[in-house]
Amino acid sequence: MHELGITQNIVAIALEHSRGAKVRRVSLEIGKLSAIMPDAVRFCFDVCCQGTALEGASLEILEIPGIGQCRQCGSEIPLDLPFGICSCGSTDLHFIQGDELKIKELETDELCV
Repeated sequence: MHELGITQNIVAIALEHSRGAKVRRVSLEIGKLSAIMPDAVRFCFDVCCQGTALEGASLEILEIPGIGQCRQCGSEIPLDLPFGICSCGSTDLHFIQGDELKIKELETDELCV
């Protein structure tokens, strides 16, 4: 499960940016095409936060839908998997969104700059 390592990195980045302040909430954006399972990140989050300034923090995950653009005709199509077929028959797609992993917000007891 690579989500454990990813969650450890999320916690490390959040700790770095919180500068020792107690973190109340972490908000993530995870794309549906990113091969990262949000439920696995949720499962790992509390364990990774134990004994840190993030212990007890809530985790919010916004799942970003996948959208691809056909390189043949330029049409945009929704994607649930990292591949698909355009209505023109082409499988040559460029991801517009859905492959991201972002820490969108941190809510702390103190102001972070």
